[in-house]
Amino acid sequence: MQWYTIISKPRKEIQVANYLRSQDIAVYHPTIKVNPVNPRSARIRSYFPRYLFVNADLDEVGTSTLTWVPGAVGLVEFGGEPAVVPDIFIGKLQERIAEINTAGGLHLDGLEKGDTVRITSGPFAGYDAIFDAHLSGEERVQVLLHWLGREMKTKLNANAIEKRRTR
Repeated sequence: MQWYTIISKPRKEIQVANYLRSQDIAVYHPTIKVNPVNPRSARIRSYFPRYLFVNADLDEVGTSTLTWVPGAVGLVEFGGEPAVVPDIFIGKLQERIAEINTAGGLHLDGLEKGDTVRITSGPFAGYDAIFDAHLSGEERVQVLLHWLGREMKTKLNANAIEKRRTR
């Protein structure tokens, strides 16, 4: 049994997860609580929109079973081979999702233009930046990053930053 990643069609993650569960396939669909700007927007969102993780034995289940799921695009593959997701990644991801949800979800309400933030994931992980703006849509933000001797505007997922604590 190994973890694999399935790509769903836009906003079909729950449909894909329910179908796979009905086929007795273990699914992990990481979701987080959010505080949307629009009160009619969903309060639970996918942590990785369009991506789900399945734990299966491909020899037993078969790749076509996972490739042709209603609402899915297919498996993430490299060189024609399904990409294996390490167990430790899934474990750490589950811990991080639990931390976010225990804290009540992603909170960007306290961030104001000019606040110092730390980038926690992605290619700029570990860098400090200046919060610039909330962007409409899928919980994205814009920060000012001092990099290579100049300030540049960078757009990031809101879950990739945290407010820097003052000492």
